[in-house]
Amino acid sequence: MKNSLTRYALGLGLSLGSSSWALAAQPLLNPEQLQPLLQQADVRLIDIRDPKAFEAGHIAQAANAPYGKWRGPATNPGELPDQAKLVALVQSLGLTPATHAIVISSGADATDFGAAARVYWTLKSLGLKELSIVNGGMKAWEGAGKPLGKTQVQIAPSSYAPTFDANWLATQQDVGKHIDLSNAALVDSRPDAFYLGKTRAPAAKLSGTLPGAQQLDFNQWFVPGTSRFVDAAKAREIAAKVQRPQGQDMVAFCNTGHWAATDWFGLSEMAGLPNVKLYAGSMVDWTQSKDAPRMANQPGRAQSLAYDAQKWWEKTFK
Repeated sequence: MKNSLTRYALGLGLSLGSSSWALAAQPLLNPEQLQPLLQQADVRLIDIRDPKAFEAGHIAQAANAPYGKWRGPATNPGELPDQAKLVALVQSLGLTPATHAIVISSGADATDFGAAARVYWTLKSLGLKELSIVNGGMKAWEGAGKPLGKTQVQIAPSSYAPTFDANWLATQQDVGKHIDLSNAALVDSRPDAFYLGKTRAPAAKLSGTLPGAQQLDFNQWFVPGTSRFVDAAKAREIAAKVQRPQGQDMVAFCNTGHWAATDWFGLSEMAGLPNVKLYAGSMVDWTQSKDAPRMANQPGRAQSLAYDAQKWWEKTFK
């Protein structure tokens, strides 16, 4: 009933053509919902594909801000860029707290969605209230027969200087305390091979997962065989799989805060759960800790050495 009323009111606001009727942005937009919004002055479409893909064809009103600009260094990709870089990026896109920022990625597959979700999470943490992701990305836009252009949009920079709100962020220290006190639901967004310690990300020093972590593979959030995110009802069904005592935080993590951004988006924005946080650095950050990190599902020494030897061989001879 609530969703029906929201859609009705949104349609009424658009038909009246008045910003005073605008309601909170929907977390997901399909191409048909996106198209009329592109004509509104307070809407900014942010295309996070690489510059080459963007230049080959994009939605006419889109501004390019490649995903790499929102990420950390190769040694710890999930790490946030420093505050000055984030502020400069936000200003270059002309963003203000009143902007409805819409993020679009390639839509190539389920993994790709994590890029859009991570940028959405970053913008939310930087104070933007009106945020959406284009469900299915450019793949869905082109599949719907929508137009492409090659003209670069001219954007007047803003003077907005946000501070980062850590309300949706979990740090290495936060996670350590949660493990000590067993007072949070730790949610591993990775597929089985990572969760069970059979493989690890190249920048991670150890295989395995966090002690006490529950697995919620990010792939579950997508309509089977597509890169389209499920609707809110299905999202709530998926979210119900996570066991969390009342009042506790929920912390999503993966290797570098990419797949986990999808879990965070599904749990927080689609299922509407409170106190959901993203461990931005995730297992790469955790395993690089100066102190011996606590782990679960960690393979034996022989298996770890075999894995390292295999990776060395692949890097050297392939």
